[in-house]
Order: sequence, then C-alpha cells, then structure tokens
Amino acid sequence: MSHYISKVIHIGNLSLGGANPVRIQSMTSTNTLDTEATVEQSIRMIDAGCEMVRLTAQGVREAEYLAVIKKELKKRGYDVPLIADIHFNPKAAEVAAGIVEKVRINPGNYIDKNRGKVDYSEEEYQAEIEKIKERIAPLISICKNHGTVIRIGSNHGSLSERILGRYGDTPGGMVESAMEFLRICKELEFHNIVVSMKASNVKIMVQANRLLVRKMQEENLNYPIHLGVTEAGDAEDGRIKSAAGIATLLADGIGDTIRVSLTEDPEFELPVAKTIVEYFGANNSDLSDEIMTDRYSRRISAKVDKIGNEQVPVVILNDKNNNDAELNEQFLPDYICKNNNYLVQYDNGIQGPGYVTDNLEKEIMLTEVEKDRIIVLAPDISIPIQKVKQRVMDLIEVGVGNPIILKRNYKNLQDDEFLIKASGEFAYLFIDGLIDGIWIESDNQTAGFIAEVSFGILQATGDRISKTEYIACPSCGRTLFNIQETLRMVKEKTGNLKGLKIAVMGCIVNGIGEMADADYGYVGSGKGKITLYKRQQIIRKNIDEKDAVDELLRIINQDENRK
Repeated sequence: MSHYISKVIHIGNLSLGGANPVRIQSMTSTNTLDTEATVEQSIRMIDAGCEMVRLTAQGVREAEYLAVIKKELKKRGYDVPLIADIHFNPKAAEVAAGIVEKVRINPGNYIDKNRGKVDYSEEEYQAEIEKIKERIAPLISICKNHGTVIRIGSNHGSLSERILGRYGDTPGGMVESAMEFLRICKELEFHNIVVSMKASNVKIMVQANRLLVRKMQEENLNYPIHLGVTEAGDAEDGRIKSAAGIATLLADGIGDTIRVSLTEDPEFELPVAKTIVEYFGANNSDLSDEIMTDRYSRRISAKVDKIGNEQVPVVILNDKNNNDAELNEQFLPDYICKNNNYLVQYDNGIQGPGYVTDNLEKEIMLTEVEKDRIIVLAPDISIPIQKVKQRVMDLIEVGVGNPIILKRNYKNLQDDEFLIKASGEFAYLFIDGLIDGIWIESDNQTAGFIAEVSFGILQATGDRISKTEYIACPSCGRTLFNIQETLRMVKEKTGNLKGLKIAVMGCIVNGIGEMADADYGYVGSGKGKITLYKRQQIIRKNIDEKDAVDELLRIINQDENRK
C-alpha cells in the first residue's frame, strides 16, 4: 500500500483533502425543528473549533427546515458548511442537497430491506446494483447542480443483507458496500465525495479504513476520508477509544476530517478532536508499505514469565510512579520496576524477568539478547511513534522472538492531553498486535490515573478486558430521551459487571446494528419508550423510560444467576 494522498474537494468555502489541514466537525443533538436551540448549539460548536456542523434530517420536513437554520446562522455571522445527516429517507437527501453544502448518506438507504434473501446469483447481484444506480441518480443530479458534496458512510452495524450474505459482517463488507456507490458515482461522473468507514470496534474501524485505501488505490480513486469511532461513549473511556482509532489512522497518513463521537454535549467533542489532530494530524509520507496492514494478527512471541505468547498484554508501572494508596483495586499493574535490570510481580513481590532497553538512537544486538529477557522499547518522547513501529517490524524481520514492551515517558501534559497522546501512541502498536505490554511514566499524573489509562487503552483495542464496556451514541435530534443521564444511571448500576458490553442507543437508527457487538442493548423506540435487547434479540418492547434501567438490570442479573 503506497502512501495515500486524497484529492481536494470544496465543501462550501472549506477546502478538504490533499495537503489541507485535517478538518474537525461535530453534530448537533437538538431537534432540528427547534431553531433557537439548534442555532445556539451550532454557535457553541463553531466557537469551540467546529469547521463543519452536521444536523439530522430524518424526514423531508427537517430537510426543508435546514434552510431556516442556515439563514439564521448567516444572520448571526456564521458561515461554516452545514451537513445533512440522512437515514432511511432518500427523498430527504434530495431536498437537503439543494440547501446545505454536504449530505451524508448510508448505502443502506438505497437498498431493499428485510427481504430475507442472502443468496444471489451474479446476475441477480448486478441487478441489485443497477437498482441502486437508478435510486441514487436523482440525488447525484441535484448535487451536481448545486455543488453539494456527498459523504458515503458505511457503518459496521448497518450492512445490507446482500452484502452480509457475500462478505459477512466484516471490514471487507463495509468497504465493498461503499465501493459499489463509488463505482456508480464514477460512472455518473460525480466526484464530489467523502467516504467513511465507521465501527464501535476500534480494530474493525482501522482495518476497514486501511482496506478502503487499498481498494480505492487499486481502482484509481482517491476521495477524502472521514474518520470516527461510532458510539465511543463518554468521559475517559470515550476519549481513549476515539483517540485509539482516529490517531492510528492519522499516524498512517489516512484521514482528512474527523468527528469524535461522545455521549456528551457536542461542544465537548471539539477539544478532544483538536488535541488528536495536534498530535497525530501531520502528513507522514515516509511510512513504509508493510507497517499499514488491513488484517489483524497478533505477533506470537516467546513466553517469559507472565509476558508474551498468547497471554494478555501486561501493565507495568515504574516504582517512582507507584503509590499503592492511589491505585484502584480494579486496575492493579502486573509488574513494577524497581531498577534498570528486572521487573517485580506486583501482587506478590516475586522477582520477574530481566529486560534490555532499546532507545532507538543506536542499534543494539537485539538478535543476541537472551531468550528469557524482555525487550523494552524506550525511545525519547520526541521520536515519532511511526519510527517505533518500524523498529518493531525490523525486529520481526530478523527473527527476534522476545516479548516486546513499549515504554513512553510523558512530561508536562494535562490529564486530557496525556490520555489522548498515550492512547493514540500505544493503540498504534496494539491494533496491529505488535507488542506485549504497556509501560507509561508521567511527571504530571498519579499512579492510579496512569494505571487506569493503561488498562483503558487495552480495553479500547480489545486486547484485555478489565471492566464493563459501554457502547453509547452521542445523541442527536432523533433521540427522544436524555441519553447522557441514562448512560450515567446504567453505568452506576452495572459498572461491576466486568466483561459485559452494554449499549445505550438513542434511537433505532443507531440500534440494533450499531450495537452488534453488545451483550445487552437499551434502545429508544419512541417518545419515553425503550426496547431492551439481548444481543440482536428483543427481550422487552416499549417499556416506560422510568422503568427501563431497572428492567435492564433485572434481565442481566437473571442471566448471570443462571450461569
């Protein structure tokens, strides 16, 4: 895969792609028909750094009303591009395309749903693509006439039955779903396009985007790419998960615009997005091809004590950072380091393995390191994480089988900056299965916070589960209940259920597909009404919102007691 350079497109007065900066966007959570609330929130977002404002347009009425919002924003001196977010209603997309600068569509909007058909002959398969072409042609014609951009958004949880039947629920399926539309647009000579591959699973999101780049390059396409991790949740977990996926791709040189999706007011997403871009948004054109893989496989190293081979990655603290009083019992390190020669098991004080340090500044004879030693990569913080990854690849190339730990020492960072930079750098190696542990030092953070972030990074990349995981959408104008307060209550009552994934979704658009990985789901089904899921199966339908959290807990406890 050669380095990806996207084409430049124009979204209103904003240039996107090529050598332009990575652009930051977010989405309103208000009712689009509420002019005052939507305009006020949009202004708060713009003042926080939002360069494009996305609004939901679930129907033709909402799409038409975007003209009112646009006019009022301009009246108040704000002229950023507006994006219509379309679900289920192609007609709404056509209306919005004549008003705003960009429309976001899902390929699922243009296919026949719930036919129960998964086996297609090649002739039938191509006939379905011709149907899609007929259905999307009017939108493309309107976009051509108005200079409107289309974002083709392929989501892991909303692939068509036809795609699922041929490709499965995979990154390959996500990419092919979008590529069908890109080929149609090319045939219709429309190139004002942005593409996105989104998933709540960070590894799938990264693999899908890398595969998208590969496929577009094979077909001589180079559209700008929108990055985001869907339903990342809130607080530290949401920030870690977002940074893990977005930063990894930006470090690869992939991505032209980003949206951080947090279950918080949208203006709080912007500082997170700005920090990710600050640390990882530089264009890295010197990356070697082999370090960008679109397939996941963990490097199998030798087993040394509790480290390496198929064991979960370990967490290490330096003794000078370690303070037992600061540690949460849920996030205790596996090892601490008392000197520069060996590690000590945290739980019993037994001496663990010795290690050698590679600071990347000079070559050391790592091929001659004893087999029972750990290799600790500990470059100066000024050395880019891409060079660290290249060193790992070089070690693999020469046959080094020792477990490898990455050690980074962060200085003078506030908590959010530390969390985002550490998450992006360590995830960059964990997502490709290249290292066996995480060792963070910091002069500004407590031992407890360092340990919590370390375990949070491993949880975000799916490498080690240490707590309940929450998949939660950021809310939008379709949400008919207070999702932030609901998520807080769900977390309060289920936070002790280590290993479970629980989804809290504002509406049926984001459930049930987008919570495909979840064990249990809490999904808005109408005003004040909630439907509860176990995996993809409905357990209780249209419960009153006031009873739904307790009912979810009852169902979970009942299942746990049966085990």
